[in-house]
Amino acid sequence: MNTLAQFVNKEIYHIFRDPRTLLVLFGMPLIQLILFGFAIRTEVNNAEVAVLDRSKDHISDEIINKLNASKYVSLVSELRNESDISKIFESGKAKQVIIFESNFAKNLFSEGKASVQLINDASNPNEASLINSYISQIIYDYQKELTLNGMSGQLLIQPKVMMMYNPQLESVNMFVPGLIAMILMLVSALMTSIAITKEKEMGTMEVLLISPLKPAIIIIGKVIPYIILAFVNAISVLILSILVFGVPFEGSLLLFLGVTTLFILTALSLGILISTIAITQQVAMMAALAGLLMPTVLLSGFIFPVENMPYLLQLMSHVIPAKWFLIILKGIMLKGIGIEYLWKEILIITGMFLLFMAISIKKFKIRLE
Repeated sequence: MNTLAQFVNKEIYHIFRDPRTLLVLFGMPLIQLILFGFAIRTEVNNAEVAVLDRSKDHISDEIINKLNASKYVSLVSELRNESDISKIFESGKAKQVIIFESNFAKNLFSEGKASVQLINDASNPNEASLINSYISQIIYDYQKELTLNGMSGQLLIQPKVMMMYNPQLESVNMFVPGLIAMILMLVSALMTSIAITKEKEMGTMEVLLISPLKPAIIIIGKVIPYIILAFVNAISVLILSILVFGVPFEGSLLLFLGVTTLFILTALSLGILISTIAITQQVAMMAALAGLLMPTVLLSGFIFPVENMPYLLQLMSHVIPAKWFLIILKGIMLKGIGIEYLWKEILIITGMFLLFMAISIKKFKIRLE
């Protein structure tokens, strides 16, 4: 028993003297708890809603004020005509448009009923359903309030719901762009970081560097196969999603291929950056999983809306390339919009690629000199 106790003490000592082991044992669970605890939100807060009020009477004004007072709704714009509806959805500035019919108050009190149309951006079907239920409940509560106040007996405000870009509310339409981003990040960043770190760990990187090949050629030669593999994976997922699951593709295929290539290069630059920091493949894998794949799933809007997260996590999401890539993919595939609405996100990913690549090249040279 004394021998066993001494052996256990030795193992505990080795565990606590290894920072990487401590990071896995204590750091990773804490990071996961914080991220999952704050990122996983099934409710929707401050949903961006636009209003097209054709009536402009006191009843529609009161309903708008009720909506504005709710923590679930944020009125972002008042539209002038129906042509503005598609524009505000394509720009991503609103998740729902509420349309009050002409003579809203007059129809309500003379006929006992009036209609209000709720048009939703259903590219995220779960979020669209939640927002629709919130707005419908607020309108229903106001209708009950009018009836209880004895205003002309029983009154009925009828919400007419319309879902744009995903009328069947197919969840696969939301998950496919996220899966493309996750697969590209997995193949490009994770595999590249491990491949280059493996060369350094085995001591073969020095052999390559004393060869006639320049370091830049060596790095390019190492990453080109992963560029090809990631591109083939992206095309395969897209074809399967269209043929098997019926996911719509409304936009430009050329723009899709161009943006996908840009995102692959960005992910590769992150993989190279990790490889300049990591000494072993184990460290590279941990850094890629914790620093890239987990944020891609949680902070990109792949599953949980970023707008519902705490402000600090919203700020952190801005540096996640997959967040901007998902906005572009959903815009191209589901909405059919072009570069005139997506140029900002494309510029952000381009800037990230140039920044990560510049840092990677600098650190790579320093480590190998």
